[in-house]
Amino acid sequence: MAQSASAGPAKKLIQIDVSADTVCPWCFVGKKNLDKAIASSNDQYNFEIKWHPYFLNPSAPKEGVVKKDYYRNRFGPRAEQMESRMTEIFKGFGMEYDGDGLTGNTLDSHRLIYFAGHQGPDKQHKLVEELCLGYFTQGKYIGDRQFLVESARKVGLEGAAEFLEDPNNGLKEVNEELHKYSANISGVPYYVVS
Repeated sequence: MAQSASAGPAKKLIQIDVSADTVCPWCFVGKKNLDKAIASSNDQYNFEIKWHPYFLNPSAPKEGVVKKDYYRNRFGPRAEQMESRMTEIFKGFGMEYDGDGLTGNTLDSHRLIYFAGHQGPDKQHKLVEELCLGYFTQGKYIGDRQFLVESARKVGLEGAAEFLEDPNNGLKEVNEELHKYSANISGVPYYVVS
């Protein structure tokens, strides 16, 4: 979220690289907290945020699986506690956590986030917000092409449907970013501030 400089003394630019996965609730919580911090500091600094891919489950199926079943299989009895905790945290942000719907492969969402970055960091940041809102509060499936294109349209991202049509668009770049930004980390969200 780059903020333009106003007349007066130049504000220092703070660049933030974020590695995240679009199905990670803590990544969305981190984004909401980051947005609050920026809002409280944007009179002193300009910010540029760039989002980079991370795969919590690289082998997640493209067709998706029921979220609640996946969480029960992965986390066992802790799954209910985790959902209760997420519900509580989301309420603190004025949102309702929706644990329904499907979860699965996030590659196309990362390809789209990469594409949005070429239309500007602000577009990319807004797209991440829209994708997370849909997935975490409306039960949308992160691998659904229609949901991805609709999210892009809502933030004014041009050419998303055409970009996603070819499964090779952005694939090499997403893999390069995975290697560059996420290869040596073991969890997300992960921030690098410079």
